[in-house]
Amino acid sequence: MMRAQKEYHMDKKMMRGTFFLTSATFISKIIGFLFIIPFTLLVGDTGYALYKYAYGPYTILLSLSTVGLPLAVSKFVAKYNERGNYLAGLNLLRYGLIAMIISGIVSFLLLYFSAPWLVVAFGEGGGGNSRDDMVYVVRLVSFALLVVPPMSLLRGYFQGSDSMGPSAMSTVIEQVVRIAFILAGGYLILNVLNGTVKGAVGIATFAAFIGGLASLVLLLWVFWKRRRLIRRQMDESVGNARIAVFPMFKELTRYAIPFVITGLTIPIYQNIDTFTINRLFMNIGYAFSKVEVINGNIGIAQILVLVPVSLATAFGMTLIPRITSSFESGRIQEVRDSIDQTFQLVLFFTFPAAIGLSVVGSHLFRLMFPSSSDAVLGGIILEWYAPAAIIIALFTVTTATMQGINEQKKVVWAIAVGIAVKVGLNILLVPPFKEIGPILATYAGMGVSVLYTLLHIKKAVGLSFRKLILSLVPIALVTAVMAAVVLVVEKGVEAAVPSTMGEKGIDLIVTSAGILVGMVVFIAGSWRFPVVQGIVSARKKK
Repeated sequence: MMRAQKEYHMDKKMMRGTFFLTSATFISKIIGFLFIIPFTLLVGDTGYALYKYAYGPYTILLSLSTVGLPLAVSKFVAKYNERGNYLAGLNLLRYGLIAMIISGIVSFLLLYFSAPWLVVAFGEGGGGNSRDDMVYVVRLVSFALLVVPPMSLLRGYFQGSDSMGPSAMSTVIEQVVRIAFILAGGYLILNVLNGTVKGAVGIATFAAFIGGLASLVLLLWVFWKRRRLIRRQMDESVGNARIAVFPMFKELTRYAIPFVITGLTIPIYQNIDTFTINRLFMNIGYAFSKVEVINGNIGIAQILVLVPVSLATAFGMTLIPRITSSFESGRIQEVRDSIDQTFQLVLFFTFPAAIGLSVVGSHLFRLMFPSSSDAVLGGIILEWYAPAAIIIALFTVTTATMQGINEQKKVVWAIAVGIAVKVGLNILLVPPFKEIGPILATYAGMGVSVLYTLLHIKKAVGLSFRKLILSLVPIALVTAVMAAVVLVVEKGVEAAVPSTMGEKGIDLIVTSAGILVGMVVFIAGSWRFPVVQGIVSARKKK
């Protein structure tokens, strides 16, 4: 056992950075999900579909305008800090902020003025949102592009300097301010000013600008407070060397392009559904109003699934600079250890969360979104979509690993093939499988990308698949036992609770019992796992 604990012991710095970013990202995703409940009560299914239309093209332009900066900058800064060249990171920050301000303005103008053409793809029909409404919300969300790119660069600088606290704080602040503005503004518009759903959704989309601005102000304040420490660190380094602007941006671009594509992948998968399923379902006879309900329910499921995936995102942020430093110094065993630890930690948290979410999906959806005009369908979609968290988490970690070991071109190919599979299968699977078709297409597309990247990681650093699989088998077994127990509890509670409790009361009891029992079973079954003991050991040592 001592040997196992030593094998899984995590470096104190990695543990601390991972804890900060994981906690912040997880809290941010939880807040982002929970706000949907009161928001959908305010604006309904059609209003939420309108909100989703705005964020579709925005996320694409956001990824393009930030050009993958948070992770690309963190890799650049980590590389040169490892060499003792702290001046390079500061110069990148100085010139990068100018570039990001320009990029943000260009992206804002592009999204604002292209809105009338973009919304044509969403379709239009009786009982749904009009194209004028869609243009209105897309234009309001475009203002966020003015502040988010420079904010992203600052986050990347702090992460590359192995300081995860500022990024963590700014992530939470951005989300809290945004959600507060959405709910307060939406309530004011609808219940005080007697405005329209369109106005409330407009406030919700403009909140992206308000949240981004709050985050940017916080990051600038932290940098100002640390300016003397950063300056002293640079002055005391013996490896400082000025890099010309053009070579610096050339190197950053080489890092950034794969990060752009990687960062775009999940938004692209979501937008493939947002932009295509309306017409695909209408082609097989669905009314536009019904299609918007399906689109909204899939959007809710996507947000729910990304809650456990946020763990993988946070691990990926801390993994890239760490792997880059080890790989640059030729410490391949450290690279393998970091990959091994991250895979096990990510799946330890994601696997039971995804399967548990699938098991209680129908009751949870009906409980949290009673205002949905088709909560039964929403629950079925969530049950099928929830396990996608596992494969999305694997995708996040494998692509982060590939970029940490300078295999950026292969990442691009892996993603391109996966997206092609997703698009093709969306068209093929919607007619026979209806609402489940797009979900199955997501599994296939992501699965192809994960398999491709895993094979190249094995080839590049000699990662042992056998060792990794053997360490993950116990997690899968305990998760299977947990799911079986929760299913038994779910059926037992459904039979025992009197119908006089009402559907909502039954959903509340079943969901609460399922989550509680599932947590107890999984924690009890996994307590002696080496990965758990490694975390406990690292915490005690700290």
